[in-house]
Amino acid sequence: MSDPRPHLERLLGPEGVGRDPGGLPRALPDSVEGVSDVLRLAAGEGWRVRLEGRGSWLAPDAPADLALSTRALDEVHAIAADGTVTAGAGLSLETLARRSRARGLWLSTDPPGRPDRSLGGAVAVGGGGTLRATFGGIRAMVSRLTLVTPAGDVRELDGDAALAHVGGFGAGGVITEVTLRVRPLPEGDCTLIATAPRDDLTRAAREALAAGARPVALELLSPAVASAPDWVLAARFLGPPPILIAERAHLAQATPLAWTELPADRTPAFWALAARAPLGGPVTLRLGALADGLDEAIDLVGDHLDEGLLSAGLLGGGIRWSGRAEARRLATLRRVAAGREMPLTLERAPWPLREGVGHYGSYREAAAPPPGWREQADPRGRLVVALEGA
Repeated sequence: MSDPRPHLERLLGPEGVGRDPGGLPRALPDSVEGVSDVLRLAAGEGWRVRLEGRGSWLAPDAPADLALSTRALDEVHAIAADGTVTAGAGLSLETLARRSRARGLWLSTDPPGRPDRSLGGAVAVGGGGTLRATFGGIRAMVSRLTLVTPAGDVRELDGDAALAHVGGFGAGGVITEVTLRVRPLPEGDCTLIATAPRDDLTRAAREALAAGARPVALELLSPAVASAPDWVLAARFLGPPPILIAERAHLAQATPLAWTELPADRTPAFWALAARAPLGGPVTLRLGALADGLDEAIDLVGDHLDEGLLSAGLLGGGIRWSGRAEARRLATLRRVAAGREMPLTLERAPWPLREGVGHYGSYREAAAPPPGWREQADPRGRLVVALEGA
């Protein structure tokens, strides 16, 4: 096989080509056309391509002939009056949120990971953060995508065609541009936390919701996530100040917990800590579970893995876990969870685990690509993605 680097330098110039820590050639195109040229070249040469965003989520360890990074696709192309934002897939979520705030708009998604995680990477992994139950995660925000197929064809997608690639882990092509629906910046934002044994917190959360509490997030955090001596329940409210005052009083009356309101200057750091927690372990998974079945689901994870870095959405359901796990244990947990109608998605792991277990199993979340989708989207297997595993 010929060395990809000279070919890539002719396409992109020396500044558009680098190497990863292992010495693999890395293409850094700064345009959709550049991405298309790289994939056309790779298809013609028979090279396998590993996709990368900004390198802050998946480990750059999948075997390939070259890596293709979207890091240079980092422009905000439009912030429209209709509440949509269009940006390059390599733009960091932190930068996108800051640029939106300057226009009075709010990015109502908080996927796990570092603030510099790429927009395209978050779309490709799908899922959501602590705000997913109220705002639907990043999937609910996507209205259009620009995609470059493994053969190098550029496609403008909207509707279901675009959503098919949300949670596709890049198996259907390289997401180069994303248009999102955003929201007006909230007038107020407050978070209350309580620390107690897990069962006390889940019981109190059910009581609060039954009494009419309306948080936008109600997240249960294990001691390791919250850096606390016991489990932590965090309730987040958005809205005008009078609404926040009423919600705080309502929550205190509806539950026996001792709530503490976080100071405004500490609130962003608290939720950032929760978002970054999954990076504390080499393996991260999400487990679909209804809100009224979360206690059982948490026990299930603990039985097959360990308590680890775990958070659970008591408002709408769902668990995210990070830690260390063997392929055998992950496969067993996925099989047992499927028997209870709980889909398990592997969000990140070292390549041997991704290859062996796959991001999705036979029983998968409703928004996941259907079995066989990857073979249709990339029949020659040019993009190195372990969607189903070995």
